[in-house]
Amino acid sequence: MIVLHNLGIAVAGGVLIGLAAGLFMLIDGRIMGASSLVAGLVGTLAVGWRENALLLAGLPLGALLYVAAGGSVAPHLAASPTVLIVGGLLVGFGTRLAGGCTSGHGVCGNARLSPRSMAATVCFMAAGVAAVALGRLI
Repeated sequence: MIVLHNLGIAVAGGVLIGLAAGLFMLIDGRIMGASSLVAGLVGTLAVGWRENALLLAGLPLGALLYVAAGGSVAPHLAASPTVLIVGGLLVGFGTRLAGGCTSGHGVCGNARLSPRSMAATVCFMAAGVAAVALGRLI
């Protein structure tokens, strides 16, 4: 029963992300990619920084609302802080190299049938599978 409960939460989360991405595109005319939102908080890209900050604040807010509604969260990090930092830097480098992140390409780009986003998503998934396989060998 727990698996079905978690599946329902995952589906609800996916629907909410899709709705948010669609609304962001309709209202603001921009693609809702997390890396673009973060980049848009600083420097010359900080044109719509208020909207970017609100969307980014909504990410942890959703988890807080879930817990406030009686849900439980039990995070478990199996990696060391060094591995997490190196992984985060590699993900940041990859998003700049790919011209977007998994949310920008995987959610918004694929929904728009963008060939570039489809290719990027295949690369993200292949790299993730390879990283897990390599991690299990080590």
